[in-house]
Amino acid sequence: MRDTIKQAPNAFFQEDTVRAEDPIMTVRCRQVKPNPFQPRRYFDEQALDELARSIAIHGILQPIIVRKNKQYYEIVAGERRFRASQLAGLQEVPVIVRDFDEKEMMELALLENLQRENLTPIEEAEAYEALIQHLGFTQEQLAERVGKSRPHIANHLRLLKLPQTVRNFVDSGELSMGHGRALAGVKSATQIEQLAQLALAKKLNVRQLEQLVKERAPKNKAKRSTELQAVEAILQESLGTKVTIRRSKKKGTVEIDFYSSEELQQLVDKLLGEE
Repeated sequence: MRDTIKQAPNAFFQEDTVRAEDPIMTVRCRQVKPNPFQPRRYFDEQALDELARSIAIHGILQPIIVRKNKQYYEIVAGERRFRASQLAGLQEVPVIVRDFDEKEMMELALLENLQRENLTPIEEAEAYEALIQHLGFTQEQLAERVGKSRPHIANHLRLLKLPQTVRNFVDSGELSMGHGRALAGVKSATQIEQLAQLALAKKLNVRQLEQLVKERAPKNKAKRSTELQAVEAILQESLGTKVTIRRSKKKGTVEIDFYSSEELQQLVDKLLGEE
């Protein structure tokens, strides 16, 4: 089983592959620590059990990539193999030691897991947020790095605006990504929690929840015309982020979402036609 990053954007992200010249050493499991930047909190227990049975019979076919940190070894790539090795009762594991700094550790851990496409929506959103905040990526740069559309990135980041209780529902799978997106458009945290509980109690699908959100919207909120929705869609496509237009009898507002100073500058450049 190979924990390689598919379609890596540059040579660095191939660093979790094993090369013929790599020296392999054996270390005690108690000396190995998880990657501190690992975005994944949930590991499929059945898949781990299957991998553990295979390791018990055949051993670890590919060493775990680690970096030395004082008396410990931190996992760079291969945490599933390590967890399965512990389940199989191994006391030692084969490793290859690489030299990574904090930034490289974070980037590799996050991008490796994002390429696997089996994180929960919240784990994926938190990984995107970490790459944006700590490594300075814009949504556009991040979308290119992970091979996703910018709206995909933006829709996941919107989930992080949900109250923690509702984020937990999405994280555990009790509510879907679609449910989370519908709730993220509600301004009141209390109302979001109430709607989430109602969706769970009545087992509402996404369309039903979206309809309920519309029905519970403030009565004094002006109805958005098809024309405004069309303009919103055009602006979102052009700017690559969520755009909300609100209009009353006397005035209107345009709300443009951004998630970092770099993205704000990029939006300003686009609006001024400087790109």
